[in-house]
Amino acid sequence: MTDSGFEKTPARDRRRFPGISSRAYEHPADRSALVALRKLTGFDTVFKALSGLLPERSLRLLFLSESVRVGETQFPHLHEMLRDACYILDLETVPQMYVQQDPKPNAMCIGLDEPIIVVTTALVELLDEEEMRAVVGHEVGHALSGHSVYRTVLLFLTSLALKVAWIPLGSVTITAIVTALREWFRKSELSADRAGLLVGQDVNASMRGLMKIAGGNHLHEMNVDAFLAQADEYESSGDLRDSVLKILNVLPRTHPFTTVRAAELRKWSQTRDYQRIMDGHYPRRDEDKDTSVADSFRESAAHYADSVRTSRDPLMKLVGDIAGGAGDLGGKLRDRFTGAGGAEKGATRQD
Repeated sequence: MTDSGFEKTPARDRRRFPGISSRAYEHPADRSALVALRKLTGFDTVFKALSGLLPERSLRLLFLSESVRVGETQFPHLHEMLRDACYILDLETVPQMYVQQDPKPNAMCIGLDEPIIVVTTALVELLDEEEMRAVVGHEVGHALSGHSVYRTVLLFLTSLALKVAWIPLGSVTITAIVTALREWFRKSELSADRAGLLVGQDVNASMRGLMKIAGGNHLHEMNVDAFLAQADEYESSGDLRDSVLKILNVLPRTHPFTTVRAAELRKWSQTRDYQRIMDGHYPRRDEDKDTSVADSFRESAAHYADSVRTSRDPLMKLVGDIAGGAGDLGGKLRDRFTGAGGAEKGATRQD
């Protein structure tokens, strides 16, 4: 890489991951979907054809004319963070980054041919250097995984769904696709959070950033353990009615809830998988072509099965009971909704 300054090491001593594949940090559900898409014959051709319909050129011109492009003379500290993140994840082409005036803290990575990273002024003002570094790493992780392509498609289809809302069949079809893409994208956000941690290599900074996104710049009023306890309470409290409400609440979102993201990232940071990456043992990019779709789907299925088995959410517990061979579905549903059956728990069978 001959670009001036790109070879210099990050601002502080951080591990670098030469040739790392995005498979190293991708959430199992995200990874299986991406592996399958990459294996589809003609997939790239289809999306290239779609580029004529997608508003990518318009978006590029919009950011160029209405936002500030990050570089050596504009937001130079963000420019260095971006180059550091690309250096650590070994992303050869540094994406363009823009700062957009917006009172809502947000960041995104979009684009079909070349990813563009956009961060809002509210986010820049909210986060300190290490917290922002994790966010920049998050967006570079999106770029390395190829998420920007699907995010652009999602933005286009969401807009299209509004335009054809008056056509019953068209609206239903597009809404179904958008819902599926949102479910995938929520998992891709968990992947990108992991990439952000690999870049920042400071789990506390990642936690602080997520807390600030949820509660603003009031760290002196917040506590990481209490914040993570909210995620635990969210997952385990309530009855089946609350489980259904959780599903309805998350369906229109492209991102998981912030407390859930924090809990998922903390959990991953304590796994052997994360430690192996930090020790230099991770999948390489040049091995991606040999990745088995079947193996990826099996890993994804195993992850979901384990999630159902270990979840404390009432609905997931019920699903686990049924999958485990528990009978009387109607009775179980009735008992879970009404709270009945508690007196039977202590009863012993009489032969």
